[in-house]
Amino acid sequence: MIRLTAVAALLSVAVSTSGYAQCTEAEKASFEKMDKAWGEAGRTGDAAYLEKLYAPQYLTINPGGTVDKAATIANSVRNAERSKANPQPAGTSDYYVINCTPMTVTIVHRNVGAVAAGSTAVPTYSRSIHFLEKHGNTWQVVSSTGHGLTDMQQLVYMEQDWNAAAKRHDGDWFAANYAPFASDISSRTGGIENRDQAIESARTDKMVYESLELSELNPRVEGDVALVTGVNRVKGKDAQGKAFDRRTRFTDTFIKRDGRWMVWATQGTVIQ
Repeated sequence: MIRLTAVAALLSVAVSTSGYAQCTEAEKASFEKMDKAWGEAGRTGDAAYLEKLYAPQYLTINPGGTVDKAATIANSVRNAERSKANPQPAGTSDYYVINCTPMTVTIVHRNVGAVAAGSTAVPTYSRSIHFLEKHGNTWQVVSSTGHGLTDMQQLVYMEQDWNAAAKRHDGDWFAANYAPFASDISSRTGGIENRDQAIESARTDKMVYESLELSELNPRVEGDVALVTGVNRVKGKDAQGKAFDRRTRFTDTFIKRDGRWMVWATQGTVIQ
């Protein structure tokens, strides 16, 4: 049966914008597009694009120290040249959190490293934080940093992925992320499904999901086992077209296999 129980809030970096309006949706879309173009320019070594994008005082901050604009561009060009001999698929950036003031912008997003087709390698996960300033009529990046994701942070993003998959009825996600011995207990009927049944239910579910809002998220990790609890509010229409608005307290259990987290069990209780 379709999972209405466990979805999670995205962990993000808090940015103060007191006294200023938040970005409009159009502005957020524009900055996200800029960020993705930046990533492509870095991957291909487009020095001309990077020269315009980075402010003169640009610094990237990493565990090894700081790197200025000139060195950052040179590193991008050098890495792009090296990759020509051994091309790698491009990774993805998603779950953007963008905050604005009239003269500054902060962009936070997740990065998922790509894995070549047929490879058994585990994707890498990280998060980037970028700071932009408006110079004249042009936005330029003044600094950037990032970090790898902890197991708890990976699980929070995985919950977000799970939710998105349920909304679009993506059985392939369930097939890739449910452990072979997974169990799924419905908050609506109390019925239990195994992995294959949960995959089929995701594909054939007739519900239309309009919004999913989460709160009280609490991830915990102990070795290769993890638990995520929280509250999920789901709005939509059922198979008969009747509107519903439910809040469910959920418990998700995950197990790590071959370096990646997989769903072991999920269960939820509707809050009356």
